Amino acid sequence: MSDLSQISSALPLLTQYVTNFSTQLKFSDLSEEINQLAKKSILDALGVALSGSISEPNKVLLNYLQSLNCTGPSTVIGSNLKLSPRFAALANGTAMHADDYDDTLQAETGRFQGIHPTSPVLAALLAYAETTKISGEQFLKAFQVGVEVSCRLFDATHVNHILHGFHSTGTCGMLGATVGLANLQNFNDQATATALGIAASQAGGLQENFGTMVKPFHAGRSAESAIVSVDLQKMGFTASPIILEAKRGFFQALGGGYEAGRLMGKLGNPWSFLDRGIWLKPYPTGSLGHPAMTAMHELVLEHNIQLKDVEKVILKTSQNIHHTLLHHQPKTELQAKFSLEFCLAALLVDRECGLNQFHDEYVNRPDIQSAIQLIDYTSFTPEEEKSNQHTIVTSFVSIVLKNGMSYSVRKDFGKGNKANPMSEAEIADKFRECSAYRKWDSIKTEQAIKLIQNIEALDDIRQLTQWL
Repeated sequence: MSDLSQISSALPLLTQYVTNFSTQLKFSDLSEEINQLAKKSILDALGVALSGSISEPNKVLLNYLQSLNCTGPSTVIGSNLKLSPRFAALANGTAMHADDYDDTLQAETGRFQGIHPTSPVLAALLAYAETTKISGEQFLKAFQVGVEVSCRLFDATHVNHILHGFHSTGTCGMLGATVGLANLQNFNDQATATALGIAASQAGGLQENFGTMVKPFHAGRSAESAIVSVDLQKMGFTASPIILEAKRGFFQALGGGYEAGRLMGKLGNPWSFLDRGIWLKPYPTGSLGHPAMTAMHELVLEHNIQLKDVEKVILKTSQNIHHTLLHHQPKTELQAKFSLEFCLAALLVDRECGLNQFHDEYVNRPDIQSAIQLIDYTSFTPEEEKSNQHTIVTSFVSIVLKNGMSYSVRKDFGKGNKANPMSEAEIADKFRECSAYRKWDSIKTEQAIKLIQNIEALDDIRQLTQWL
């Protein structure tokens, strides 16, 4: 069935609440502050899409997509390739997440992991926006809807959603992208609920694949599935209109329940961009490790610490971080992105941990592997976390020198967090860094930055995509 006759008064109307939020929001409801934060995330994601476009996962994926002969109107960022919208969304969503350089909403303290909200939403919206005339205001509003729904659905999941192995970017990110795309196409409540129902049956993504090519594929598949779900709804496909709250629906099947109070009344109240804030990354790695990386970088620079002088490095984080950054003896680039030991080793040896450090050859350099062996990585006990008022990412780093001296620091947040945000100028420079890594034309780069920073003024989003 695809009508509202399925709705039981015994269930909270989660799906209806989400669809109402999408259909009732007006651009005039969005404050300048919210839009500025959204534009920073768009600028950030399009920059990392350029560098991600030449990543190994994207090379494989583009070879596959080209073999399908599925040309169309939608740009594959960082290339001259044009594909049908679903496959452009797949390629671009994967590219945005390929280097793990895209933005993140961290879970609340006491919960686990986070979600990459921008990549699935932005990739889906961009792919569709090249099929018809979409203004900058329309686009920005739909982006806000998609990101906000992604974040609040993640917040409402039962903790077992993460603990049992799902990757929220491939689940909640897919649903947020679908609602954002429905908003862009002016769907009514029933059409939005149906598209959401179609998408929810495709939701997936497993943490076991962290450190492999599949992890960024989750973001790409989320974007692609949003396109497919919306397209199928327009052609008459049916789905349950209560897919979120149903006893055999999304939340129950993918975690064993939900916390309605974390969703109902929360969409845009306050916006996730303002609430905990959506982190922008200074390093192309999992953001859970960024406080420790920030600590290591500061200590190494402040005290001019050299590898040859180090006896050991003591590293402590939460058990959640230790479990998520699971590659403690990395041998490949993708494993290194989920290895806090590697990241600290790179900062100790070379004072940087950027795009140029994430290559198999660099990971296996003898000095990097030697530095990794110096790191003693353990977890805080729950009692330590509670008594010392830790955040979800609190990290402790101590560098012990051979001469007996030691330098230590605790970090509760990393650079890019709401407490220490990256500025618009820093995000523009990050875009330039990613563009240079891709060897993208500098004139195109500067034009793209300018247009993104004023995206709401565009008459047609294709004025932007021509520079990507």
